[in-house]
Amino acid sequence: MLLYIHIPFCDSKCSYCAFNSYVDKFHLKRTYMKSLHIQLLYELKRFNVKEKEIESIFIGGGTPSTVEPELYQAIFNTLEPYLGDNIEITSEANPNSATAQWLEGMYKLGVNRISFGVQSFNKNKLKILNRAHSKEDAILAIHTAKKVGYKNISLDLIYATLGDTKELLLYDLDLAFKLPINHLSAYALTIEEGTVFQSKPYMSKETLETTEWFLKKISSKFPQYEISNFGTYKSSHNLAYWEYKDYIGLGCGAVGKLGLQRFYPTTNIESYIKNPLDIRIEDLSKEDKKMEQIFLGLRSCIGINKNILNKNELEKAKLLVDEKKLSFKNDTFYNDNYLLSDEIALFIS
Repeated sequence: MLLYIHIPFCDSKCSYCAFNSYVDKFHLKRTYMKSLHIQLLYELKRFNVKEKEIESIFIGGGTPSTVEPELYQAIFNTLEPYLGDNIEITSEANPNSATAQWLEGMYKLGVNRISFGVQSFNKNKLKILNRAHSKEDAILAIHTAKKVGYKNISLDLIYATLGDTKELLLYDLDLAFKLPINHLSAYALTIEEGTVFQSKPYMSKETLETTEWFLKKISSKFPQYEISNFGTYKSSHNLAYWEYKDYIGLGCGAVGKLGLQRFYPTTNIESYIKNPLDIRIEDLSKEDKKMEQIFLGLRSCIGINKNILNKNELEKAKLLVDEKKLSFKNDTFYNDNYLLSDEIALFIS
């Protein structure tokens, strides 16, 4: 069982961001966190969570580092008996708001992994993306996290942005690998509806040759275990999603899954605070589940177990093994080229 907690507050709205987040609702932080706690109590019963059954927690956003550690206290107090041994508890953070005080406070609560939204160390690129931090902020925050005691530290980088060159991307990578991190996430800039970049589609500039080069450069230092994730440490929370495990989704804009049902709390923050149990339910079919398992398995090191495939799908998968597009081991098909994952999934299904 996984737990995702969505914090929708942000210092600034990044030009590419389509996540449910707000820059003008900071006055609602305290009441929002209380509503999160109400939903948590409800979901623990709905999911029938047993002692030590939660195996990982991810606090995302938005920007979790905009919320003071003491406002998380009630949630962590309630969760304590449900936390598994050696649990991974990750929080996202922005370099400008992840102060030493915040990092220490979250560490004392039990957070043991930090994922920094760096995106780039280049001043001009940070400005284009409307990031609220500088190169120096990012470097300081990562070193501070290490000093506080975090053993597992990750950072995000964005590529395929207008103006990117191999020199710029290599500069970002070289700097990243000099920092005390053991995980890196790399995301191609995509243009989403409702973002500043929606009216500027030319800001996304991806070429297959540069993408292949960039991902190869990262994997020369950190093994790739999923289409966007690399590390000498593999996030158990990330892997559990690809394994199609059930997860609780807390907060406005979060998503949860239990069996063949998905749960969608309301995305409006005022409505969520008023009634955090206003949750839409989506029923999935067994075919929906299999399709998602195929797509997720091919995008990660999890792969596809042959037992979920029908006769026709199995024949197609074996054909891809013969053509060296897939490998087969321990009754599982694995994809070694994640950039082809969607095309392979469509072919099999």
